[in-house]
Amino acid sequence: MLYFFKLLLLLIKIDEETALKWFGIAETPSPLDYMYGYDIPQKSTNISLITFQLIVEGLWNKVQDGLTLADIENILFFILFIRFIILAFRYNLKTSFFITCIGLGAGYLWYRHLIDLISMYRNVLLKLPYLNKLGRDAVQLRSLHRQMYLTDLKMGDLTHWYNPGQVLYNGFTKGIIHIDPENGQRFYIDPISMIVSNLPEPIKSNVIPVYYKIYNGVIPKIYNMCTKFWNQLSGIAAYALITRIGKRYCPYLIRWHWTFLLIMGMVESFIIYFIYRAHYFQTYVLLPQKKALAVSTGGLLTSTVDIDMQMQLLNACICTIVLAHLGFIIFALFHAIWGQYFYFPFFVENTELHVGPRPANSLYSGGQTAWQAPEEKNRLIPQLWYGWFGRGTKNKWNFFGSFLDKRFKKFFRRKKKR
Repeated sequence: MLYFFKLLLLLIKIDEETALKWFGIAETPSPLDYMYGYDIPQKSTNISLITFQLIVEGLWNKVQDGLTLADIENILFFILFIRFIILAFRYNLKTSFFITCIGLGAGYLWYRHLIDLISMYRNVLLKLPYLNKLGRDAVQLRSLHRQMYLTDLKMGDLTHWYNPGQVLYNGFTKGIIHIDPENGQRFYIDPISMIVSNLPEPIKSNVIPVYYKIYNGVIPKIYNMCTKFWNQLSGIAAYALITRIGKRYCPYLIRWHWTFLLIMGMVESFIIYFIYRAHYFQTYVLLPQKKALAVSTGGLLTSTVDIDMQMQLLNACICTIVLAHLGFIIFALFHAIWGQYFYFPFFVENTELHVGPRPANSLYSGGQTAWQAPEEKNRLIPQLWYGWFGRGTKNKWNFFGSFLDKRFKKFFRRKKKR
């Protein structure tokens, strides 16, 4: 496996132009550029510190006018790439690949959750200047999924390999239905239908209504009920299968972030429903009242001052909650990509009651968890901040103090010598 990565790195020519094109910063020359003789660089320079500076500046310039899902993905893959290189120099290619994949798996959980939240908050994001593009991305994703569903429904192909129940149900329904090409009439050719079709006429007339009611009504309703139940249960089932039954093979970093995400989801539902209710109250209660009041008073601005104030307060409240919520998810996402942990009171304690303490002697367990130290467990009042990446706050914020202290000591020592 190690030789495969060495061969892969040898086969790919990695230069400055390749790196810039990977992040969408350098433009690929078109055939018209060659045709009209524009200045096209014939040779690319090697990767250097200037290349990383250009990548950072290019990504920063791209997010100046608004953040998109593509920008978030570019930044995440840039972090993964940098982390892979650092770990490859520190350990080896194999260990670096495994650690990077573990961070990618933990980050994927938060990224999928971020996409779900963006889809839920799309109406609010469209009103925010900097996050307007995220709202448009959410609308496009929703319309794309709906279009794909309608296309599949029209073609009659809704089966996917990751939905075994749907595969069995569609295979069963397609296997028992035969459509006559001449008149388009549908016939059932399963054993039960063949038995019903061969019944004597007095019995057949009484059985056929019950038979069609079961086939066309009862069975589809049972399937839809089981599908909705499975959609609600599949996340918990996957969590239990991977992190509980397969605990031995699931890295601690993924188990920690996944458990934290599930526990946080119990509180998130209240926040999401509050935003929905506030947006509904603003759109379907306050706005019609404002229009009706403006019509009844002849368009006087003073009559709608109270309603305008309520709408502005609701806008400020909604935007603050949405920005704080999405900011926390992005904060957790970047910690997971880096293979790190973070502290949040109440949630972290409950998470670690399920997954246990972090293995200290494993390379694949991720970063540091200062709150798991023995002296921190007996705290009466929980500490709210344990430093960046869970490294603790001891001797971390005294850098400038110690630096100035050394300067003052040198200054007074020189004065004393003089």
